[in-house]
Amino acid sequence: MYIAMNRFKVLPGAEAEFETLWLNRDSKLRDVPGFVEFHMLRGPERDGYTLYSSHTIWRNLATFEAWTRSEAFRAAHGSAGGTRPLYVGHPEFEGFEVIQTIGAA
Repeated sequence: MYIAMNRFKVLPGAEAEFETLWLNRDSKLRDVPGFVEFHMLRGPERDGYTLYSSHTIWRNLATFEAWTRSEAFRAAHGSAGGTRPLYVGHPEFEGFEVIQTIGAA
C-alpha cells in the first residue's frame, strides 16, 4: 500500500470556502486503477492558519505514480490555484510506503 498526503495551511476565515471546494468537486478517483480510499482531514488551528491534509490510499506506489501521469490527474488538478488565495504557501506533499497495517479485531 502507498499513502499520498498533501498538507494545506488554510488562511483564517477561508476554512468554509476551502472545505466547500473539496466537498463539491467532481472526483474521478473511484475510476482510477489502484485507488483504495480518500480522506480530507481538518487539523488544529495554529498561529496564522488551520491545517488540513488530503490522505489518499493506493494499492501500491506504481498505481499512484501511474495516476500522476494520467489525464485524470491533469483534469483533477487543472483548476488548482484558480481561486482566490485560500492557503499559506503551496501544499506540501508527503508520500509513504506502508510497512505495517494492524486492523480491528
